Amino acid sequence: MSTLDAVPATYSFPASFDNERLSEDFVEYLRALRRHLHRNPEIGFEEYATSRLVRAHLESHGLKVSGPHAKTGLYVDIDGEHSGPHIGFRCDLDALLLQDAKHVAYASRNTGVAHACGHDVHTAVGIGVALNLHQLRHRLRGRVRILFQPNEEGNPSGSIPMIEAGVCEPLEALYCVHVDPTLDVGQFGIPEGQVTASSDRLRVEVTAPSTGHSARPHNLKDTVWIATQLLNQYYQFIGRVTDPRNPAVFTVCVLEAGLAHNVIPAKVSFEGTLRSLNDNDRVFLVSYMQRAADNFAQLHGVKIELINRGGLPAVVNDPKLCQIVRTCVHHLFGKDASLDICVPSMGAEDFANYLLHVPGMLIRVGTRGSTATGYPLHDALFDVDERALSHSVRLMTRVLMYHTESAFSKKTEQASTEDV
Repeated sequence: MSTLDAVPATYSFPASFDNERLSEDFVEYLRALRRHLHRNPEIGFEEYATSRLVRAHLESHGLKVSGPHAKTGLYVDIDGEHSGPHIGFRCDLDALLLQDAKHVAYASRNTGVAHACGHDVHTAVGIGVALNLHQLRHRLRGRVRILFQPNEEGNPSGSIPMIEAGVCEPLEALYCVHVDPTLDVGQFGIPEGQVTASSDRLRVEVTAPSTGHSARPHNLKDTVWIATQLLNQYYQFIGRVTDPRNPAVFTVCVLEAGLAHNVIPAKVSFEGTLRSLNDNDRVFLVSYMQRAADNFAQLHGVKIELINRGGLPAVVNDPKLCQIVRTCVHHLFGKDASLDICVPSMGAEDFANYLLHVPGMLIRVGTRGSTATGYPLHDALFDVDERALSHSVRLMTRVLMYHTESAFSKKTEQASTEDV
């Protein structure tokens, strides 16, 4: 895997700084950062060069960076010159095990690894927001912590060791953004309530006493047939044993069987994800799958093991934080720029783990500006309209500033009321 060579130069802010209108030089700096990260993606818990780049750019402006946490994770605190709440902004660092198929100058140089979920954008935005807030610290109330988390895509999630390191213990609220190619650049999705499904990574292993000849499946245990019959059962019972009005989906993405065309293997396995918008269904479906596996094992005389490799709860946005974001979007981009998203995604996000400890808000950032930037997440051709970089930096700087200001105003108002 290549190192992050030709690192973009750090940015020097002008004497007069205005977050409302980022300078062309700063916009170009963000673009160079993002393209550099896109060319040099790293998979979860191996984002060493990416982590070094983040640290270098923050420390070059006098910021003190804490870490590494969770192998490659970092955070930086921007302390305001006035008292106020402690809030945070979380970004993710890792790329996907996927071959980049784009024909652009900044396509991935690392074979089989690509930033096809926009984490290069998230990282560049995190750096930009940190530098912006540092410039505005004379106006900032309280403290803002910018988290750079490893391994959002992997299992176990990088959010868990970050949380165990205590990164969110002092926080009263936590925000994050995620690129969204279904929204036009300049649009922001603001989902109130549930944002994503829960997700469980499940693996099934079917094991027989021995291999056998493909001509005589009746003389042995045909593990391929048994496994595919069980897989079909799993695909069919959602909406039959659960309320069909509650969305859920089980999808297998890995199948492992034999190596020879005429040998029935002794072991077959398949692996995928179970996703649900209903917590009761989530628990019930996993238990139902276990019962089905046990019944199939008894019926066919084989060993079947259902392995739950862990999962994620649903992301649920805090309504008060949604209102803060909506207000800031309207101020910066106009009322038409905010979209109320009423239907949750069946995807999952490990940002949900933080929300077990602190109220939070996930914002969807539109990145579609043409056919080339309209491919879905995790597509080999995925790309973004880079105007989303400056839009996101401006928005999140404003959101974090506004949150601390409004929290201070409410406390002042409450104190005045108590005095009366």
